Amino acid sequence: MLVIGISGTELTAQERDWLQHDAVAGIILFTRNFASREQVVELCASIRAASPRPQLICVDQEGGRVQRFRDGYSPLPSLERFGALYATDPAAALKLAEEHAWLMASEVRASGVDLSFAPVVDLARGNRAIGDRAFSADPQVVAAFTRAYVQGMHSVGMAATLKHFPGHGTVLEDTHFDDAVDPRPLDVLRKEDLVPFVAGIEAGADAVMLAHVTYPAVAPEAAGYSPLWINGILRGEMGFRGVVFSDDIGMAAAFSAGGVKARIDDHLDAGCDVVLVCAPKLVEESLKAMEGRTSNTAALIGLMGRGGLGWDGLLADARYGDAQSRLPIGATGNIA
Repeated sequence: MLVIGISGTELTAQERDWLQHDAVAGIILFTRNFASREQVVELCASIRAASPRPQLICVDQEGGRVQRFRDGYSPLPSLERFGALYATDPAAALKLAEEHAWLMASEVRASGVDLSFAPVVDLARGNRAIGDRAFSADPQVVAAFTRAYVQGMHSVGMAATLKHFPGHGTVLEDTHFDDAVDPRPLDVLRKEDLVPFVAGIEAGADAVMLAHVTYPAVAPEAAGYSPLWINGILRGEMGFRGVVFSDDIGMAAAFSAGGVKARIDDHLDAGCDVVLVCAPKLVEESLKAMEGRTSNTAALIGLMGRGGLGWDGLLADARYGDAQSRLPIGATGNIA
């Protein structure tokens, strides 16, 4: 199945045609798809009306520099700032992280979007793409935050997605632009990067997003299309039973699999349930690549929204203003 990107703030005629295709299971929204809170609500409604099947509507609304919806939404702090507070007050930091998850998920759900791909559970060890998106460099600290964040998302009825398996934080390269190779052996990864994923799975996380990182001491392919990583370790050893997403196949590090069809085939054949095709220019070729494959959207039904209150209901909820007041979240302000 594919989750695809669209070009603007309204559906084009071509994009409405894409939504008729059996292989399209959802839409991922970006800043290019955002104009206002009201517009997002209307766009989500038009996506659902244009498809004969339920569509999973997704976004990356992590906070900090990765927050696609801004005007009219709470300016959420980056996860790094909770890690800084943890050093002096662990209990308060974990409580606020859970509240951050509640606030983020509440606003996203109120907009008609089913899923924010969160939380990032990579370690904060210098990766150019991760940076302040990670809670901490300490695996046990990240594990504690992972449990709290999953609980906060679940309290709103939003599924939680752990990313980027098996850990993107330690390599330097940004896989949007470069190949990334992590030479560490599996026993080191089990003691470090995999620790938060174990915690998140135990907490009931519903999905995992894979990294376009190669770990040659474990498997020759990038993790996103590695049968060993997906079926052997994630599903076999770690017992994960939820939905497995690829990262965007338009990223430079995904090119190691070959052309668009090869990337899609390799990810799905390795055990991914859903392939992300974020660039609209790749969608037509991706749909052709799906010809002859059997598509089953049933796996995604459990990730779809469960009757959010909408913006009127959220604004009337006393918890909403309380959460905003406890997360003073300007670009340079401290969490208190």
